[in-house]
Amino acid sequence: MTDTDDIRPPSTLPAFLSLFTSTGTLICCALPALLVSLGAGAVMAGLIEAVPQIVWLGKHKAAVFGIAGALLIVSGLWQWHARSLPCPADKAQADACARARKVSWIVWGLSVALYAIGFFFAFLAARLLY
Repeated sequence: MTDTDDIRPPSTLPAFLSLFTSTGTLICCALPALLVSLGAGAVMAGLIEAVPQIVWLGKHKAAVFGIAGALLIVSGLWQWHARSLPCPADKAQADACARARKVSWIVWGLSVALYAIGFFFAFLAARLLY
């Protein structure tokens, strides 16, 4: 067994966890605002009837955004650290490692964008209207 056998590609788990939590911020805040502003209040009422946890997410939006933001920061730091980790010497595994890094950055960027949209609707949109 050589030293290169111990090299593992960076995990994409932090990026996907941050995507999951960022999506939660959209569900709690951006989706209800969008539906109500489009005049789809009945759809929103039906959605709350089917998934009452949306109300809990909305009531605790500061905690939801805090946890999501913390996970985004940790994930970004993990990605930044992993950028310089070595990939396996095998050509196919090295290519897979490079692809995994690119996918992780894309997922992380999408997560940040979703978080920003949710943050806007949760904390800034109402202040801009009044």
